[in-house]
Amino acid sequence: MQTGAKPGVRGRTRDWSYASGVDTTIIDDAIRKVLEQPRPLPIVQAGDPVLRRRADDVPADLDRGLLSELVAAMRETMHAAPGVGLAAPQVGLGLRLAVLEDQAGLPGDVADARDRRPLPFTVIINPEYRQVGHDTATWYEGCLSIAGWQAATERAVTVELRCLDEDFAPVVERFTGWQARIVQHETDHLAGTLYLDKAILRSLSDNSSYTQRWSGADLQQARNQLGF
Repeated sequence: MQTGAKPGVRGRTRDWSYASGVDTTIIDDAIRKVLEQPRPLPIVQAGDPVLRRRADDVPADLDRGLLSELVAAMRETMHAAPGVGLAAPQVGLGLRLAVLEDQAGLPGDVADARDRRPLPFTVIINPEYRQVGHDTATWYEGCLSIAGWQAATERAVTVELRCLDEDFAPVVERFTGWQARIVQHETDHLAGTLYLDKAILRSLSDNSSYTQRWSGADLQQARNQLGF
């Protein structure tokens, strides 16, 4: 997930993938190919099929050292973009893995309006979420794989996340506000869903327009002037 209005890093399209159900040796080799690239890793852009396929579960017997290297490379890439989340398909790997981290460095009124609080570095493996309650919120969000654009997107205010952490320990945790938005955005990637599939397309703005006009604490001005 994109933070601020800086476009993501543009990456080249992968010409390799692996099919569901293959053994871990093939997955290990795929990860090593990604890790052979210069850092930060190139970020796959919309149009690459890997972003539209449901990713495979990370197997429990995956080499833990290799997994740690991949997590470190994804974290570096997320920071460099900059972003607040990055899913494995965004670096060309069809694995159900994502990294999240948000410093939440926004003006106080904007942070309060969006309920945006710092999110410590978090690794989610084979995640699923469900909405808790009925409340939703609509705010602009962007994606490192759709570089240069933002669109208003309605999301659940509170979600329950079930996943494994980097040690493959089970996690059940609730997230609210912007943290919940990040969880939903990144977990959706692992199902082949991009945020534009859920966005209000009439709100679509390039980063410059978003920063100049719609990045404040009140979305109503954008609703009025763009007609959504």
